[in-house]
Amino acid sequence: MQERPYVISVAGFDPSGGAGLLSDSKTFEQSKVMGLGVCTALTLQTASECLSLEWRPLDEVTKAIQVLMGNYPVSAVKIGIVKDAEFLAKIIETVKTGNPETKIVWDPVLKSTSEFTFFDLETLPQLKETVNKLSLITPNYNEYKVLKENNLLPDTDRCSLMIKGGHRKDLLGTDVLVEKEKEILLHPQDDHEICFPKHGSGCVLSSAITAELAKGKNMETACKQGKLYIEKFLKSNSSLLGTHSL
Repeated sequence: MQERPYVISVAGFDPSGGAGLLSDSKTFEQSKVMGLGVCTALTLQTASECLSLEWRPLDEVTKAIQVLMGNYPVSAVKIGIVKDAEFLAKIIETVKTGNPETKIVWDPVLKSTSEFTFFDLETLPQLKETVNKLSLITPNYNEYKVLKENNLLPDTDRCSLMIKGGHRKDLLGTDVLVEKEKEILLHPQDDHEICFPKHGSGCVLSSAITAELAKGKNMETACKQGKLYIEKFLKSNSSLLGTHSL
């Protein structure tokens, strides 16, 4: 059996399993990569609301990343909820120190769908020096607008940008990949099939893309494969908690 590449999710713990570490782990397993995990925060949430959040100390997070990267050949890292710009910068620095070639995908979760704020928005200006050290960021349309208003979009010659289309009024479900200043529209595979809203769908999409990058796919192919994965997930059932299947 061919050895699977190693991938780390650096994300929050969601006891419902719909988002964060548990969701990423399910996605990694189905995507045929070896999923490792580092917890950034303990949350109490269900598929419909987030009730509480407790951040883990930054030094414990970076220590865990160091241990994993020191023991496994990690090809890619997906970053989920982080406390602020410093938290993100230290995680990226730790990964790059472990292996400068490791691909890093950040899903910039600023607020939950239920309006629970995760990221300290007062530290947004500090992201200016950080975003171009990433391989890809995957904001939803609302998060994209926040980043754009604050002049924080990446230089797409250095870090690709994929704007998720699930919150758009026009072209609903169409994602936009910007790579090397070139826009690529990623349309839904079948407009006539019913997709259901899902808790954690952003986590699943970014993890699926990260898995494909770890397997050596180029950015456009990885994003297209990730979109196919999330569409299956959104069609899996009518509840807010999706199921993963091959």
